[in-house]
Amino acid sequence: IIYFQDVEVNSPEAVAPPQDITVQPKDQISIVVSSKDPELAVPFNSATSYNSLTGTNVSSAANSQALQMRTVDENGMLEMPVIGKIECKGKTRSELAQAIAKKIIDGGYINDPTVNVQFADMKISVIGEVARPGFYDVTRDKVSIFDALAMAGDMTIYGVRDNVKLIREDESGKREIINLDLNNAGIVTSPYYYLKQNDILYVTPNETKAKNSDIGNSTTLWVSSISILVSIAGLLVNILK
Repeated sequence: IIYFQDVEVNSPEAVAPPQDITVQPKDQISIVVSSKDPELAVPFNSATSYNSLTGTNVSSAANSQALQMRTVDENGMLEMPVIGKIECKGKTRSELAQAIAKKIIDGGYINDPTVNVQFADMKISVIGEVARPGFYDVTRDKVSIFDALAMAGDMTIYGVRDNVKLIREDESGKREIINLDLNNAGIVTSPYYYLKQNDILYVTPNETKAKNSDIGNSTTLWVSSISILVSIAGLLVNILK
């Protein structure tokens, strides 16, 4: 079953501009600040707070990487040790890292900070007629529709390729459902070609699979009961002969 059914061989197609995933309210991200002098970076990695709570001694930023999970508030702001709140809504990972590093430098705390920002809990869902439906972690800045399908083992032969639904929720909680035609080569120029965190990709089944799903437990029970009755009737006929 062919994707891009209307594309001609060797004919270049316009491609959607890359859209890096941006940080949104309620996202959880991991931020680690490091420096040539590790001790200078410790306060920005919450090691002091961690030490006071646990009684342990975290002496460097490298040893406290697992402690740097932070949640963006509903206004898109992030609370950082020492430098306070920083706006991260709508920023990519690299843009947020640059903004944090600038604030550290401007405050005179570290001259050479290195800031590493990673997505901590960003996921997409792929459900319906795919080989492995489920949740998948977003570990890259760009994830396309076909990346998501590849992670889920691609569509089954029962998937309707011209009726794939993308369910997306915006910052206000409003959901929209977009119909995608993966047979159309123009999908690569669609603003929905690249996915965002928490997107749901649903591959609808074709008529054959949908009809087969109508045979539920009750139908199976009736078929089994009739088979048993037929067997009993046959046995009685043989006995009465």
